Amino acid sequence: MAVPSFVDKVTLHVTAGSGGDGVASVHREKFKPLGGPDGGNGGHGGDVILRVAADVTTLVDYHHEPHRKATNGAPGAGSNRSGSNGEDLVLRVPEGTVVRSEQGEVLADLVGPGTELVIAAGGRGGLGNAALASSKRKAPGFALKGEPGDELVFTLELKVVADIGLVGFPSAGKSSLIAALSRARPKIADYPFTTLVPNLGVVSAGSTTFTVADVPGLIEGASEGRGLGHDFLRHVERCAALVHVIDCATVDPGRDPLTDLDVIEAELTKYAETTGSDLNDRPRLVALNKTDVPDAQEIAGFVRADLEARGLDVFDVSAASHAGLRELSFAMAEIVASRRAATPVAEVTRIVLRPKAEAGVGREFTITQRDGQWVVRGDKPKRWVRQTDFSNDEAVGFLADRLNRLGVEDELLKLGAKAGDDVIIGDENDAVMFDFDPQIPAGAEVLGRRGEDLRIDQSDRRTNVQRREELAARRAYEAEKREARAEGREPGWDFPEDDPSLIDEPADGELDTEDPR
Repeated sequence: MAVPSFVDKVTLHVTAGSGGDGVASVHREKFKPLGGPDGGNGGHGGDVILRVAADVTTLVDYHHEPHRKATNGAPGAGSNRSGSNGEDLVLRVPEGTVVRSEQGEVLADLVGPGTELVIAAGGRGGLGNAALASSKRKAPGFALKGEPGDELVFTLELKVVADIGLVGFPSAGKSSLIAALSRARPKIADYPFTTLVPNLGVVSAGSTTFTVADVPGLIEGASEGRGLGHDFLRHVERCAALVHVIDCATVDPGRDPLTDLDVIEAELTKYAETTGSDLNDRPRLVALNKTDVPDAQEIAGFVRADLEARGLDVFDVSAASHAGLRELSFAMAEIVASRRAATPVAEVTRIVLRPKAEAGVGREFTITQRDGQWVVRGDKPKRWVRQTDFSNDEAVGFLADRLNRLGVEDELLKLGAKAGDDVIIGDENDAVMFDFDPQIPAGAEVLGRRGEDLRIDQSDRRTNVQRREELAARRAYEAEKREARAEGREPGWDFPEDDPSLIDEPADGELDTEDPR
């Protein structure tokens, strides 16, 4: 089987790197039993990037290796050590590459060396328990998992970026003409459809240097799939001008220069109607080829007046003798120079594809009921589910609190959901099902946020203000008791004598000067 050297359309499967998991860790050091959480974050996964490279002219590399994957981020570690980020995978593509989705939607048109497209974004790394700590959750016993990277299937379609496009019937001499004008050496033979792929050549005329591409021979019905030209018509979309190469020495019955021109123009019009690419605004030149043959020279003289009457610039050329090539090349250079002067210089851009919001504009989630189950859709709920370690109850509680703050529980209650109903979050392939258990108040006591340890807020230790007040009350009691005993009576009120902390724990900044007697 022959190995193709020119490939202008491939289907690519790419997977961005997944983010590394965060880690739940507690600082351990001698004489520091309460070191606190020190789990580091996971590293971000690598992106998959398409980058236009000037030295790449074909997609053949991706024809042989259509599956590509970026590296994953490393997990975090203790002592607040974050994992390393995954390396980006850069895929070099030719200038003029069009990126299409599986549905045929154009995602990007890559023109200009250095232009980049982040086609698949790497997953974000999960947070470690050090980053999840707060005043309410001082020592989280869980961490977040890293998010998976994007997985995409898309098509790369190359439209050759050439200044001039040569179009015409098979064996009209397009390959010979491009070989005579430039140093390109395409395959040339005396039979139809010798050219199987577009050929590019660089031509210099005066101070202008430009590229010329020949499209494999077109025949009637090419826009509908006949012949080979229908696969390569897209290569003329970017050309500044089209040159009709007409064979004036053909011996095929029913063919003449005017008929050949009309057939090719009809195919270009049908292609434009099918694809929406308007080619009618491209300047046209006509090259009456093979005029070194006596009969061809005579035919060219007969049709010149009719072609010029259509407003076309006509040139008698011969790829064999090089006659008329200088005039043709300077005419092409003039068109190219004019277009370049009118076209602003394209700046190098970096394009990042962002997934469309699942819940619609202005909403972060939607809830629908299906077969008695509540289905929650949205970017945030889906990401949060992916980050959750469902083997850890505290992590599940943290997820429930995040969904509650987002308003998911309130919306479910508003729609009529009851405790025990099934709630589904995530994609259909990896959805997670929950039993609806809303957070409700129990009498006068309101439950704390799930995933938090309420014992942190429950403390029996007295404040300094309370200690000062109790100490002042005790001193007042002792003074009254001494005065009453001096007068031979008992004090008029009692003070608890069984609380040694009132003597052993004086208020900050005060000394206990109580008389020990």
